[in-house]
Amino acid sequence: MTSSIPAVDTLTGGGSALQAVLLDMDGTLVDTEGIWWDAEVAIFAELGHALAEEYRQVVVGGPMSRSAQFLIEATGADIALAELTGLLNSRFTELLDGTVPMLPGARRLLTELAAHGVPTALVSASHRRVMDRILRSLGPEHFSLTVAGDEVERTKPHPDPYLLAAAGLDAEPGRCVVIEDTETGVRAAEAAGCQVVAVPSVVPIEPVAGRTVIGSLEEVDLSFLRSLVTAMH
Repeated sequence: MTSSIPAVDTLTGGGSALQAVLLDMDGTLVDTEGIWWDAEVAIFAELGHALAEEYRQVVVGGPMSRSAQFLIEATGADIALAELTGLLNSRFTELLDGTVPMLPGARRLLTELAAHGVPTALVSASHRRVMDRILRSLGPEHFSLTVAGDEVERTKPHPDPYLLAAAGLDAEPGRCVVIEDTETGVRAAEAAGCQVVAVPSVVPIEPVAGRTVIGSLEEVDLSFLRSLVTAMH
């Protein structure tokens, strides 16, 4: 995790109840869900197995260990979990090959949050080696703190990554807004007690109380995020 975490109360300003914004990475800020799937399809093809398209909805947004284990069991592939996760991480980083494509509205939102001094955390189920590779494109300066999937004992859908991020920013979970693209991530954020903005990437997400579902990050700005927390306090 990166350090240099500034005091929250000096940054949110304007009397806003919003203390921090916690953002997922794959499929939320960067257009990488398809690249992950391409890596999975390629590796399993080399193992002699074709992945059914319906598997994609199961593995999207999940922690690497859970997704890999599911694919091993679904295909019957003769490979150990640790070996497969290593192969998938390596193939994914190879497929990135240069700048990571950011999703519409992502860079503008990160720039706005930074300009107003709103503490942010990048919270991903991806492993640190993958996160650091993508951070080069996102700009590590946009985040006060980063939490990778292999740095917590229980990753999404457990609340632990978001609770860790909120604590690291000295913020109350209920005064944080989480932006996620998958049901797995949304469940983690809601279990942590955060307000949630869902921007579905591969699988639809149903709107419920305390959860705002939108079509694109282009619909999100600081005023919108502040309104979500103010409405709850």
